[in-house]
Amino acid sequence: MSFIWPAMLGSLLIVPLLAALYARRQRQRQRLAARYGSLGLAQAVSGGRLPWQRHLPAGLFLGGLTILMIALARPEATVSLPRVEGTVLLAFDASGSMAATDIEPTRMDAAKAAARAFVERQPESVLIGVVVFSDGGITVQPPTDNRGEVLTAIERLNPERGTSLGSGILAALSALDAATAGGAGEGGQNASALVTPAPTPFPDGAYSSAMIVLLTDGENNIAPDPLAAARAAAERGVRIYTVGVGSPQGADLEIEGFTVHTQLDEALLQLIAHATGGAYYNAQDQDALRAIYADINPQLVVKPEKMEVTSLLAGASLLVWLIGSAISLLWFGRLP
Repeated sequence: MSFIWPAMLGSLLIVPLLAALYARRQRQRQRLAARYGSLGLAQAVSGGRLPWQRHLPAGLFLGGLTILMIALARPEATVSLPRVEGTVLLAFDASGSMAATDIEPTRMDAAKAAARAFVERQPESVLIGVVVFSDGGITVQPPTDNRGEVLTAIERLNPERGTSLGSGILAALSALDAATAGGAGEGGQNASALVTPAPTPFPDGAYSSAMIVLLTDGENNIAPDPLAAARAAAERGVRIYTVGVGSPQGADLEIEGFTVHTQLDEALLQLIAHATGGAYYNAQDQDALRAIYADINPQLVVKPEKMEVTSLLAGASLLVWLIGSAISLLWFGRLP
């Protein structure tokens, strides 16, 4: 336990002072009882109760005061809180082919629009992260319930270099591992470094409340093998939903003085989705992202969170005082 205002713990010195005053008062009562015991005053002073019964209300009062003094220091504690949640990793293709205009205004803009529509429909219980990949993959936004941070990360994306679907999938798995372990995510880690050694398999269904939404045109031209990466995701129970951005007819791009034809590879995206128990959708289908959300399987998880427990301690001190007051009124007809 830590404290926001640790200096307030000095107020605990009041407790031993009050205890000393109480002990002094009890000695005075004992002398009074000894002096006038023959007149029956000893019985009146004690109330006919056992010694521990006489001191219990005062002990409860001091105990409640101690708890209240600790509460004044604003304590913080790590508490395990249950919550129902799911995790979605949006894996964006940022390769040069995403600048193609076979979907207006560009494939990248269409992917961003689809992702924004998806993010805005999700409840707060769904954590969303953003991974970007071209010839490698990095986490640009670890899974979070802050929709503003997710949308800002999406807006920063721009197309460049080649395409490695496998790196995007592995980067998403890395972000998921970091989030599950309570880490902040390996934002600057290149996913190509994760190819060797292969990811350690997890038990089937270990991440069944998580999924990857892969937004890409599917034209893979850089290792690792995207189907091998998809099988690694399946071993963790992570489903991959592929969203094809582009048209089967494709478009021509001018890259460094050369004309390159690029087109949507739906067959590969369908294989990736099938390997993990996910599904393939075309970004031009307005109902696609709604269907993806319907397949999210939130789970009850327990996560440690650091929180201020001042109100809990203040309530506990009040409860202790009420108990002490009730006992004192019941046994002695007065408050302690």
